[in-house]
Amino acid sequence: MAHKGSTRRVFLVGFMGAGKTSVGRALAQRLGWSFQDLDELIENRHKKSVAQIFAEAGEAAFRQMEAAALRELLQASADTGAGSVVALGGGAFVQKENREAIARSGSPVVLLEAPVEEMRRRCTAQGAMRPLAGDAERFARLYSARRAAYELAPLRVQNVNKTVDQAAAEIENLIAAAVGRRQK
Repeated sequence: MAHKGSTRRVFLVGFMGAGKTSVGRALAQRLGWSFQDLDELIENRHKKSVAQIFAEAGEAAFRQMEAAALRELLQASADTGAGSVVALGGGAFVQKENREAIARSGSPVVLLEAPVEEMRRRCTAQGAMRPLAGDAERFARLYSARRAAYELAPLRVQNVNKTVDQAAAEIENLIAAAVGRRQK
């Protein structure tokens, strides 16, 4: 699929455990684009895991690091023009400044959705517990609090009862349709 301009980048958003990283990697491979995970970029830059950053500096400091990393990523990918799939951390799209920066880029934004119980199961099955996934009730409350921001994503894919490649193919088709509408 050929994309022009800002459509050579797509952002995957959603709650932790929605499948942003696994689907993002598959989508990038399908498109022949690079894959970037914002949390991994932060971890590499600060030489600490997200959990360590939360524990040592707190969530507010992490959100500042996240916004800075997103701004740099947006600038770098605008400069190169190379295609990229970007998976945002579960809280990144909730932050208004991040949503606005992504909107200004003109890049498609796809929300990956799944039932909250399934997302928590995925998080706890991965072995390394995520900082905000420890308590089931707190997990559900956090999801509810973030849901309104997630609903602002213009494109959506249900990521349950399908393979990673099926979800990636669905996103590829959504992007193609969105680009087609934009060019008319």
